[in-house]
Parts: sequence; structure tokens; C-alpha cells
Amino acid sequence: MTYEECLKEIAGANEDVVVMTAENRAAIRSLPSFLGDRFVDVGICEQTMIGAAAGLALRGRIPVVHSLATFLTLRAFEFVRTDVGIGNLPVKLVGGVPGFLSEANGPTHQAIEDIALMRGIPNMQVFSPSDEEELVAAMPAFIYSPSPAYLRYNPSHPLARRRSPFAIGKAEVVTAGNDLTILVHGFLLREALKAADILQGRGLSVRVLNLRTLKPIDRDEILRAAQETKLLVTIEDHFLTGGLYSIIAELLVEHRLAPRVLPFALRERWFRPALLEDVLLYEGFQGEQIAQTILDAFLSISQA
Repeated sequence: MTYEECLKEIAGANEDVVVMTAENRAAIRSLPSFLGDRFVDVGICEQTMIGAAAGLALRGRIPVVHSLATFLTLRAFEFVRTDVGIGNLPVKLVGGVPGFLSEANGPTHQAIEDIALMRGIPNMQVFSPSDEEELVAAMPAFIYSPSPAYLRYNPSHPLARRRSPFAIGKAEVVTAGNDLTILVHGFLLREALKAADILQGRGLSVRVLNLRTLKPIDRDEILRAAQETKLLVTIEDHFLTGGLYSIIAELLVEHRLAPRVLPFALRERWFRPALLEDVLLYEGFQGEQIAQTILDAFLSISQA
């Protein structure tokens, strides 16, 4: 099932669901004719869309709004914070082409601070599925949560693997291991798994945690990993500041833990626009590159 088919099924079963867009229909092209008046395109007016969605939520509707992630979280931030966040309204924000998925687009279209912005709003939940299969699995929880929620839309081809049931605030333990833990979210899980395979071939025992929601985050699994493995590795297509690395750092400080942490993130610059695979290569996020950097760090720790 695709995201569009899933949303169509949910909206068909619940007349309170209203689908909105700011002239961004790529993922929902068949819904206007199906939903009729319950499909609203406001044009390139993200602030107006959020204000209207808040009004609909106040009247018992469940608005599911769509826009490019960078405009949804940056251009409309004050409206999300003030109209949705302060009122704790169940508006559902779907951000298209987040992080590296915006590939060939330049800095104005790169949403690599979106998690920092959205998690900073009280009550806001943050979802980051690893592929379209996980995206679809997350949809009921996303739609029917009583809280406002932001979702990094990820239509990536499903990874062939066994999965655990989706639950808000619960990480998926993809592989078990006792030497090091890779903490990752979104489509970069595929690169994390490539890296884990390489490292396991070099004799390391690697734990991989797929952090499917970043707020709330699975504190228990992360703290367990910090206590049971020698190195924590965070992988994210986001600025170092405010994203997964910051979340992990805050949690470790709170619990007075000081494990070694190796972050893969963007530092003080936007990424170089290119096709996705070239972006990963240039920025050092391919599985082979990740594995080598982790191996060097782990050997340094072992020799210390």
C-alpha cells in the first residue's frame, strides 16, 4: 500500500479527516476527486494553510496538511507554534522532501533544521519513518494521536527485512549487538544497515536502533545502549545542532552518562545539491564510508 492509498482509506472511513495542501500534490494526486470539499488547496500560502487547519481542528476535524518540509517548518513556523502548538491542536503536518531527499535542490529547499524546530514546540510529536512501508504503518498512530504531529514524508522503496509493530515512542531494534550502537532515523537506515553488515564482517557486534519517532523518543532503549555498548553512533540528514545528536546528548547529560558518541550530521553548512547517491557520497553518508569512519573510531577507543 502507498501513502496515498493509506490516507485515502483513512479519510474514507472518517469524515472528520480533511486533506490540505499548499500546492504540493505529488503524493496525493487522486484525493481531490475522492474527497471533494474535504480536499483544500490554498496555493503557495503555507501560513494560511496552517491557520485554516487550526480553525478546522478547533471544530473537531483532523486536518492533514502537505507542503515541502522546508516551507512547512520554516516559512510557517510562527503559525505552527502559535495557532497549533499553543492550543495543542491535532493538526498533522506532512513535510515533503526533507533532509537529503531534496537532493538536487539548493539551501532554500533543504529541510535540515526541521526536527530542531518541530521538537522545540511543546506537545508536537515528530515522526521519521525509514521507508514507505513504515510510513504507512505509522499513519494510524500519526492521524489519530490527540497531539499535533510532524512527519518527514519518506516514499523510499521498502527495505526487505522483518519489522516490529509501529508504536509512538518505541524504537525498532533492527540488529542486536554489544560492541557499538548505531542510532538512526529515516531513509538513512538503509546506509546504517550497509555499514552494520560491513562492521559485522570485520568482527564487530553491532546494534542498530531505528528511531521511528524522535519525539517522543525511546529513552529506555537509548539508555540501555549507552550502558551496554562502547560507542554510540548517530546518523541523520540534519544539522548537528538540534537533531538526533542533540537529543541523545540531552538524554545522556540528564542521566549523567558519558559514553563515546560519534555523530554523522551536517556541521554549519547546507549540503551540496546533487542526485541523492552523489549527495551521500560527497557528504560521507554512504554505508561503506560510515563503516570505515566507525571502524577507525572504535579501534581508537579500543587502543586508548
